[in-house]
Amino acid sequence: MNSNYPVDLMDADAATVSGRKRGDLAKASSRDVLLRAARQVFAERGLEGARVDDIARRAQVNKQLVYHYFDNKDGLYAAVLEHVYKEIRQREQALDLSRFPAEEAMRRLVEFSFDYLAEHPDFVALIADENAHGGRHLQGAADVEAVNRPIVELLAETLKRGEADGVFRKGLDPLHVYLSIAGMAFFYFSNVHTLSRIFERPLASPPASAERRAHIIDFTLNAIRAR
Repeated sequence: MNSNYPVDLMDADAATVSGRKRGDLAKASSRDVLLRAARQVFAERGLEGARVDDIARRAQVNKQLVYHYFDNKDGLYAAVLEHVYKEIRQREQALDLSRFPAEEAMRRLVEFSFDYLAEHPDFVALIADENAHGGRHLQGAADVEAVNRPIVELLAETLKRGEADGVFRKGLDPLHVYLSIAGMAFFYFSNVHTLSRIFERPLASPPASAERRAHIIDFTLNAIRAR
């Protein structure tokens, strides 16, 4: 066993793999540490470039825990994807948009969508990598629809309120509204370096990012306002 691992982690992990009883908190801790480390490594190197040894080393746990909790590297990758989706959806729900008038609620959601990607480039990298693999790792995720359904329901409720107040136009599909909001921000962050080069503008700079953020907010609200 690698002597670089902390002794207490090595002993605890070995106990888990050999089937000896551990507390629920310790189990959750080891699994969560692995997920955090894997999120970093997969975002940096993609599925193909990531190695289980590197993930375990970064997490400072025995690599056998990967197989114990997730079966294999693909299983760990799928778990990371599920985790990042749960995280962003929880943050969206925490906005508590029902407290605000419909247009203010929509503004806050668009702001959040942009700011989250700005603050979490690993999310952009992970989702882009999974799409490069045809989305196959999410196919077996049993609760992925349940996790992501609330954002469309939230938009449907906000659009309905705005329509009743006469501020949003009728007949807007909440899924398409979501795809438009997410797409404008995601495209910007996933392609900012190539876009900066081909249009010879420093689009990754803070002033350019702020300009893009303001444009997306204005563009979205004007698209859905009652005419």
